[in-house]
Amino acid sequence: MYYSDELVEEVRSRNDIVDVISGYVKLQKKGSSYFGLCPFHNEKSPSFSVSRDKQMYYCFGCGAGGNVFTFIMEYENYSFVEALKFLADRAGVELPQQEFSREARERADLKATLLEVNKLAAKYFYAQLKSESGKTAHEYLTDRQLSEETITAFGLGYSNKYSNDLHKYLRAKGYSDEIIVKAGLANMDEKNGIYDKFWNRVMFPIMDVNNRVIGFGGRVMGDGKPKYLNSPETPVFDKSRNLYGLNRARTSRKSYFLICEGYMDVISLHQAGFTNAVASLGTSLTAGHAALLKRYVGEVYLTYDSDEAGTKAALRAVPILKDAGVNARVIRMDPYKDPDEFIKNLGAAAFEERIGKARNGFMFSLEMLECSYDMTSPEGKTEFLREAARRLTGFEEEIERNNYIEAVAKAYHVGYEELHKLVVKTAVQSGMAAPASRPKPASDRERQKEDGHIVSQRILLTWLIDHEELFGQISKYITPEDFTKELYREVAGLLFEQYENGQVNPAKIMNHFTEEEQHREAASLFHTRIKELTTKDEQEKAVKETLIRVKAYSIDERARKLEPTDIRGLQELMNAKKALQDLQRLHISIN
Repeated sequence: MYYSDELVEEVRSRNDIVDVISGYVKLQKKGSSYFGLCPFHNEKSPSFSVSRDKQMYYCFGCGAGGNVFTFIMEYENYSFVEALKFLADRAGVELPQQEFSREARERADLKATLLEVNKLAAKYFYAQLKSESGKTAHEYLTDRQLSEETITAFGLGYSNKYSNDLHKYLRAKGYSDEIIVKAGLANMDEKNGIYDKFWNRVMFPIMDVNNRVIGFGGRVMGDGKPKYLNSPETPVFDKSRNLYGLNRARTSRKSYFLICEGYMDVISLHQAGFTNAVASLGTSLTAGHAALLKRYVGEVYLTYDSDEAGTKAALRAVPILKDAGVNARVIRMDPYKDPDEFIKNLGAAAFEERIGKARNGFMFSLEMLECSYDMTSPEGKTEFLREAARRLTGFEEEIERNNYIEAVAKAYHVGYEELHKLVVKTAVQSGMAAPASRPKPASDRERQKEDGHIVSQRILLTWLIDHEELFGQISKYITPEDFTKELYREVAGLLFEQYENGQVNPAKIMNHFTEEEQHREAASLFHTRIKELTTKDEQEKAVKETLIRVKAYSIDERARKLEPTDIRGLQELMNAKKALQDLQRLHISIN
């Protein structure tokens, strides 16, 4: 759905960023800005700054920054449109109705209805748990040492012994059999007609990151089969792309997550203070799970069961996480089966110690690999090292690969050079690499030079926001066309236009970028980290050097793309070179 720039700006301007963020973060005024503890990373000293003048926020610790839309997108895990609707509702701004095709409208209506039914079912299960019929289920949970606060926090419930109880309740609320079945709350067949999917089970509502009930897990009371039963896939529930407990874990702001196998493991860890625990939903960890985790953390600790199945699950998960760019470490639960048992018997302090002793995922996989070889014989150890070398070829970055070669060589008492040669030989033989040939130094320098100039363009945009007096001094020499990256050029064009109109408003510029990745990248342009410059002279010198780098690189790019017959382009290039010469003589003054 397209919303006009005027409407987006109205929503933004009617949601003061300090007021909005104060609902999530405790802020204190210091000078012209407000400071608090960053909600996007774990910190003890406030480095999270919110400016009422600029209507922007920035964290000096982790680099998070943007306008009020960015904050809601990041904190609530919303898309831009979802953030816009959220803030429009908050400010009382009425958005035009979205024009759906009939099929799209039906899909949206179906999803909304399924979420309503799931929410109603969760409330019903919770009420059943608190009733006389739920006494046995409630005792089961308290026997598992769950407090009333924890039971309430996770919305735990009970589906009673009657196989049509929920169905009758939902029909009385006006929902059709078709909707109840599509929600995964009932089954239908010719022999039995329609009947509840869950009965005589302790119920675990499954919520998405926005705290909406999307499905259920049920643990049977007694000896029925299966022991655990999950909702089927529905239009709102994809078990390969959701994680149990993520709605709570994401607000822990820890730098890592604890990955468990079961609901009770997650709940026990949360109750013990480890509020960054999550679990996959009755399935092995998938690439979808790994991509979801990457949005929140760069490292996870696998706390799978200590039995053979748990070990195999951990070994499968490590490469999946690595491919997604997530580091994996493995926590062993011995002598207990799982985190729930471990916490109950040894407590939170002992579990914290196990976290500290967690094994690197790759090294853990090699330790498990040892079991397949006779490490006491030369032949067995040689074969093991050959397989280890094959696995080491999976690290694409040379520095990372060499670090792991060093770690493996040390752990298995072999020479680094010998193991390194074996890895290279293995890569060549398997077709994973060409015979060793070093890239030309010139190309490396060229790549670094290009990256450095892109950083200079980001720094210049940040300076132009922080020091409005700069524009009048440099506008004769630098234009938006000097920014070689398309998004940077677009941002610069909007910023220069604001300067010319005498209304600089970086928060408004970001309204133009409604695609999530573009919006986040645009936000970063106004908060590029600039090394500490202690004196005014140093700052002015750095600004001038940055301007010259941006202009010179722009000229180089134009010259490279210039056609020999382009007379007009040649004249523009000559004018640009003259501007560069004038810029080198310019004195920059900043306040």
